[in-house]
Amino acid sequence: MLVSSLVLLMVVFAKWAEPYVAQYREADQDTYEPRENQRSPEYYRDGSGTECRRCCDPAEEAPQYASPYPQYNIVPRINITILKGEKGDTGERGLYGKTGKSGQTGPRGPHGVKGNKGSIGSPGEPCKSYYAAFSVGRKKALHSNEYYQTMIFDTEFVNLYGHFNMFTGKFFCYVPGIYFFSLNAHTWNQKETYLHVMKNEQEMAIMYAQPSDRSIMQSQSLMLELERDDQVWIRLYKGERENAVFSDDFDTYITFSGYLIKAKSEG
Repeated sequence: MLVSSLVLLMVVFAKWAEPYVAQYREADQDTYEPRENQRSPEYYRDGSGTECRRCCDPAEEAPQYASPYPQYNIVPRINITILKGEKGDTGERGLYGKTGKSGQTGPRGPHGVKGNKGSIGSPGEPCKSYYAAFSVGRKKALHSNEYYQTMIFDTEFVNLYGHFNMFTGKFFCYVPGIYFFSLNAHTWNQKETYLHVMKNEQEMAIMYAQPSDRSIMQSQSLMLELERDDQVWIRLYKGERENAVFSDDFDTYITFSGYLIKAKSEG
């Protein structure tokens, strides 16, 4: 139906433009003669003043020379947009394009309005404090033999919560954290003093004195980080050489002390 309407419109437009086309063609036809067929006035004229003309055979028609002006054929132009058809169905959605580059970070926005005060929270748990401390002594002298010996203490000065075992001579860690320990002993003249501060079965520090004519007080101190069930104790070295610590039944010459500095749970 669209094609039939287009053809009919073209025919109507051609009929309407035909008189103007014919008039234009008649105006363009004249007696113009091409330059190659023209002659000079001297060629045509004789002494009598008459022009020389070409005699044509009756059966021969005079040559028709083409007009020097271009001939134009008017072709009707039809606006196709006036022949708009019905709207078609929506096509399928195309594929997503590639993700573009990230833009620059924008300026920081203004501060928002201050919110309302929140409600009071529930009370927290009370702060827990952890303590551990002991201080013990020995009033009896100790001599070395062919085996290592654990030093047993017979005097209890401080034993908070019973963390130091007086029967085994060892401190048991119930609160993990950092502890401070100190050991004091009196040497025996002419004998060597050789003690170790032990953590479990590991030697952590030594207290040593060479044989001398005089007996003196020796000390050793250190801090240790302990975990639960770690043990700290004092060991007398075995008797490769004569080794001893001095004391008597009246005074306390040997002391061993320790306390918690900071519990591990406190961060």
